[in-house]
Parts: sequence; C-alpha cells; structure tokens
Amino acid sequence: MKNILIIQGGGRPKGNTAQLTASFEKGAADAGHSIETISLLKNEVKGCLGCNACRYGKPCIQKDSFNELVPKIKNADLIVFASPLYFWTISSRIKAFIERFYCIAEEDNNPPLGRYEKYPVKDSALLMTAADNFFWTFEQAASYYQFAIVNYIGFHDKGMLLAGGCGDTNGKPQIDKTDHLQRAYEFGKNIYS
Repeated sequence: MKNILIIQGGGRPKGNTAQLTASFEKGAADAGHSIETISLLKNEVKGCLGCNACRYGKPCIQKDSFNELVPKIKNADLIVFASPLYFWTISSRIKAFIERFYCIAEEDNNPPLGRYEKYPVKDSALLMTAADNFFWTFEQAASYYQFAIVNYIGFHDKGMLLAGGCGDTNGKPQIDKTDHLQRAYEFGKNIYS
C-alpha cells in the first residue's frame, strides 16, 4: 500500500479535471492505496517570492496553506499533479505549488545534474484535461512536468494521462463522453502493479 497525494490545481469543482481525478482516486483506492486529494481552489498556495528566507529547513514566510501541506508532501510515496490545460500549460495554481518546493529542498554539496539542492525522493504522475486534442496540445505542459518535476526535482515518473477532447471550454464538462475516465481508473488501479 502506498500513500498517494493528489494535488488538484484548477478548474471547476465538478469539471473535467475533478472528474478525471476522482476516477484515478477510485482506481487507486480499489487497489488498496491510501489517497488524499488537496484542492488548490480550497487551499491557497501563492507563488514563490524568491526571498530565500526558507532555505534549508526553514518554513516559508508566506501565510497560506503551503506550510500545512509540507508534512503531507513528505509523507507521500506518490504525488499526482492534476491540472486543466491553461494557455498550453499547467494551471498557475499547480505552478505556484511546485515553486514552493524550494522550501523543502536540502543543501547538497555534490548536486546531481547541476542542481543546487536535493529534494525528497518521490514518485510522481500527471493528470491533465483539455478541450483541444491536437498532436501538440500537451507538449508544453508535458515538457514542464518532465523538466521541472522529473529532471530538476528528481521525482520518479510513473506516467501521464493527457486527456484531450473534453469539450468546449464555454460549455459543460464532456469528459464523460470520452474513454478518459475509464483510463484514469485503470491508471490509478495499476500505477504500482
């Protein structure tokens, strides 16, 4: 059994991303994992100020939800980033959450790959939804995930579910008219099999 922390970074409370997340969560729960989903709509996390007050073991000075989430991050085996596609990348809420990992970095005198610090070793996954479904729809978002989360922070990638074609952005969510919810369920159920 693994501890899975899902960070849901956007959209509408019953929108495409929320539904995709719920299907992943059900699959992971059916496989026996412990899951907690944190909505960044309900838990404000501001972007990093770059003030360096938090370096190496000190909490962030900002008064928002992030410091309360740090123990959950450290306790998780897998962190799942769930986001709608906004302007061809992840939501600003998810981006702000990732930036704040700066305060959980530890000093490393021999950093790998040119990094300045080391981070807790975790598994990670990406869940995304989009109205569009072109061959290039998720390129920038997938690239950001790969470079920031996997290459730089050093998390172990467990995969991505990039759910395009979820309906007009001006209308009601239409993810239920696709196979993405079933795919998310199977992804959650089999992520550690």
